[in-house]
Amino acid sequence: MSLLLTCFVLFLVMGMPIAFVIGIAGLAYFLTVPYLTFETATQMVVSQSQSFAFLAVPFFIFAGNLMNVSGITNRLLGLARLLTRGMYGGTAQISVVMSTLMGGVSGSATADAAMETRILGPEMMRIGYSKGYICAVNCVTALITATIPPSLGLIIFGFVGEVSIGRLFAAGIIPGILMMAFLMATTSITSRIHKYDPPAKNAAKLTLRELFGNLKESIWALLFPIILIVGIRFGVFTPSESGAFAVVYAILVGKFIYKELNWQNFKEALITTLKDNGAIMLIIAMSGPFSYAITWVKLPVALSNLIFGITSNPQALVLIMLGFLFVTGMFVDSNVNFLLLTPIFLPMVKDAGIDPVHFGVLMATVCTLGVMTPPIGSALYTVCGIIKCPPEEYTKASLPFMAAVLLEIAILVFLPQVVLWIPNMVFG
Repeated sequence: MSLLLTCFVLFLVMGMPIAFVIGIAGLAYFLTVPYLTFETATQMVVSQSQSFAFLAVPFFIFAGNLMNVSGITNRLLGLARLLTRGMYGGTAQISVVMSTLMGGVSGSATADAAMETRILGPEMMRIGYSKGYICAVNCVTALITATIPPSLGLIIFGFVGEVSIGRLFAAGIIPGILMMAFLMATTSITSRIHKYDPPAKNAAKLTLRELFGNLKESIWALLFPIILIVGIRFGVFTPSESGAFAVVYAILVGKFIYKELNWQNFKEALITTLKDNGAIMLIIAMSGPFSYAITWVKLPVALSNLIFGITSNPQALVLIMLGFLFVTGMFVDSNVNFLLLTPIFLPMVKDAGIDPVHFGVLMATVCTLGVMTPPIGSALYTVCGIIKCPPEEYTKASLPFMAAVLLEIAILVFLPQVVLWIPNMVFG
């Protein structure tokens, strides 16, 4: 076990891409154990990607990219602008609402943060927001996509832990909306303190005619997550097939309703999807030998005995596990955390009497939060790179938003029915 962990930490500190970190560490362990052959390790690399259930991930990534080029994203942006027109920090509030609406489209926090920073960043700089605040609000609010279906984190958790993806999708709705409320309140308070973007005194009030007119344009995007959950619940399609449905849905809406999808932007979406899927699938494939080695050395059992030795209180156990996930998320990609830590934590969760769906939503939130925290958060450096913001400024400006997120997570830990109400109502 020491060789496995030493290789992992050493290569990670050296700055090696995470797929090669876990791949080489896993293969190195196989080479040192006489009972495990190199051929077995190779088979683990291949078998890790041979799952029908996991087909949902590349399909949803493709669907999200199609929706970005087919006019759906622009219409959601128009709706967000309309809803936040009279609010303090209105342009920053657009980011919060947009992330909530985009959660049902992109499923990726990093992609959502980058998209919103490119769209809203220049305007926010023009009207006086600091670069650190711009990056913080656009990056941290993208965390909402971690739970609003179709969250890629929930799909991977369900795939690895054999937990109902339909129930996970349904469970993510209320936490996503609750996070939107917490982050909107934080945005309003911080904008008032810094005197960012006060509402115009002569700003026209939102009318029902305006609202319904805008909803008519964006209804096809808003219906998407609802159609997914209803379709899975009544057996119209499986979670894996829902990804294929999402692609077809995006093509039909973009081509025949909004009429903005053409061969050129279809090709752009396809190329972007190939790059995104290539990176994710390489991580998944390379995690095969590493996951097998972790099980072989009985690390889940050792960690379970350690944590249960501290406390047997279910809520305390969850808080300890989430704290561990938060720390590892600062250094390890969120997809890797799902792949490697779900098999370790899920048996412990079940032994403690905690609903796996409840824990899955919490884990998706905390693991995704890792891409927004230093020292190696991918979303952090993406948004900072777009508008040339020093990471230190982002970190300072993000503290109130991080505090709001942690407060919401604490509420969800101690009030599991907030998470489980919709899945219990829909699926029984």
